[in-house]
Amino acid sequence: MKLTTREKSALFMEGVVTVILLLMLNLALLVLISQAIESNPGLRDGIFIIKRSVVFGPNHFQLWSWENVFVTFMVLADGVVVWWRLIRRYHQMQLHHIIDELHYIANGHFDHRIPFRVSGDVQRVVDSVNALVDSVINSMDEERAIEKSKDELITNVSHDIRTPLTSIIGYLGLIEDQQYHTKDDLLKYTHTAFLKSKQMKSLVDDLFEYTKVRQTDTPLSLNNIDLAAMLEQLGASFELEAQKKGMTIGSTSEPATLMMEADPEKLVRVFNNLVSNALKYGDGGKEINLNAKRLSDNELEVRVTNDGPKIPKESLALIFERFYRVEESRSKETGGTGLGLAIAQSIVALHGGYIFVESDDELTSFVIHLPVKHDHPLEIPQRLKGPVTRK
Repeated sequence: MKLTTREKSALFMEGVVTVILLLMLNLALLVLISQAIESNPGLRDGIFIIKRSVVFGPNHFQLWSWENVFVTFMVLADGVVVWWRLIRRYHQMQLHHIIDELHYIANGHFDHRIPFRVSGDVQRVVDSVNALVDSVINSMDEERAIEKSKDELITNVSHDIRTPLTSIIGYLGLIEDQQYHTKDDLLKYTHTAFLKSKQMKSLVDDLFEYTKVRQTDTPLSLNNIDLAAMLEQLGASFELEAQKKGMTIGSTSEPATLMMEADPEKLVRVFNNLVSNALKYGDGGKEINLNAKRLSDNELEVRVTNDGPKIPKESLALIFERFYRVEESRSKETGGTGLGLAIAQSIVALHGGYIFVESDDELTSFVIHLPVKHDHPLEIPQRLKGPVTRK
């Protein structure tokens, strides 16, 4: 820490004043002791005997006066006192600088940190203050991000609800005003309003599910399940829909039985979302594969793979964001609510695992890593830390 010129002068004057006061004190003590010795013959004779008996070196150097002892002792004592006073004063100046820095930060300069290094416990105070400021700034940034996230959520929900709601109001308005010519027109209007209502219900259901699984304290109904059997049943349930798309769906497992601790209802929702996503966006693809294998005693991997179109590189890092769709338009013909992958990611995170996506010209794979035991969550690899990792 650099002292200002004024502080250096104050420190110098502190030393000078201290030395002057100590010299005056030493002189006063010397006079008092001298008078006491002169007025007490017994004390004077005792000092003389000590002087004769205390010798040093081969030449028998004598301690020729008690004044030498007094002066030597007082010089050492004075040096200690001066040093203590200067150090104490210097620490006060350090504290004053720290307080000034704190006031500067408190006035809104949150990007500022206490820059100087000091010694001893004062440096621990400086480090703690800087760490505290960093923590406060991070909390403020997180709060802003949460507020922005809420605003985006409201905007996206409003957008996705307004479109079908406008259609429902429009068609029901035609019916209300009897703006139809035949019964077929009436049935067409009511059918369209019905489909739009189902679309709105799907959005509300997904939104409710998303907000529920995003809460870290969401309870899981844990059971021991066979993941391989679950994937096999899932593939069978989508077989007819896959045939309509001209695709095949199958599942494999290594080993044949993969027992784990999970909430089966929520885990099925994850794989349902991923398979539905592959069916919606896998145009031109021929197959969907569900592959599971054991990586270690506490880690399982599931790959939901399809040979449809490649996901653009710029979309890979955003694909798990809510309401995000790879396609530019917010078409309802292919996309659902845009919450499916966000829900899947949150459910996987609740189970202590993580999910990411890989895509090239041949295959697109959603890769899920899950712990065998729920109370032993997996560590997210450093390369995946970011938007696509556990939340």
